[in-house]
Amino acid sequence: MKIDRDKVVEVVTNITDLFSNHEKAEHIKEKGVQDYVTEVDTSVQKRVTQKLKELYPSVQMLGEEKDNTGVDRDGDLWILDPVDGTTNLIRDFRCSALSLGYVEEGELKYGVIFDPYHNELYEAEKGKGATVNSKPIHVSSADTIHDSLIAFGTNPYTKGEESDKDFEIVRKLFHECIDIRRMGAASIDLIYVATGRTEAFFERLLRPWDFAAGMLILEEAGGEVVDFNGKRPDPRYNSSILATNGRITKKMLDYLDG
Repeated sequence: MKIDRDKVVEVVTNITDLFSNHEKAEHIKEKGVQDYVTEVDTSVQKRVTQKLKELYPSVQMLGEEKDNTGVDRDGDLWILDPVDGTTNLIRDFRCSALSLGYVEEGELKYGVIFDPYHNELYEAEKGKGATVNSKPIHVSSADTIHDSLIAFGTNPYTKGEESDKDFEIVRKLFHECIDIRRMGAASIDLIYVATGRTEAFFERLLRPWDFAAGMLILEEAGGEVVDFNGKRPDPRYNSSILATNGRITKKMLDYLDG
């Protein structure tokens, strides 16, 4: 199916008023241990879902803030995270984004991420490169850990032994790389690798809406996304993620294995 990019962009950028609604951001529910949803999340999802349904009634929605039971993941899908970085939103940390991917028969075709705080719109269509605010973006040329800025993520599902492993990995990387970053929103981490602001990002057990759009944008910017075993993940299913500029993937996997 042909996506009208202008119409989709209009939909995803028409949410700035919701992100800036502090009253809605203060209406918080706890989905799990330290895993939150606000009225901003649900309002953005409702608005975007409704508009996309009007434009493309046959395309299913796989979204963070909805019941995905019955969604045929082999069919055409929107994959939506209405607010990636909800904890950041609650704290007014200003590092959150809307992330939307389009998958057709299992293949990523289109991805868009909107950061309303910096008014940055990241976009990619399969085989056509990646842009921010319509300007082409590319990964960095660094080819060593020593010359790399590394980001990582944590989430409430990996507290305990898995998080202990991650912080040990970060400790080792910190002694070798330029420095470490922790954004709190996987979509932001992925686009920062795509723009060359960082060279790599890793996080365990991400959901499809966390990484689908960012995965395509990064790949179209010349980067690479693999799981912790070095295989390209399926954007329709949960996966641990290593995202790099494509030049330090093997080196980063050595750290993740260690």
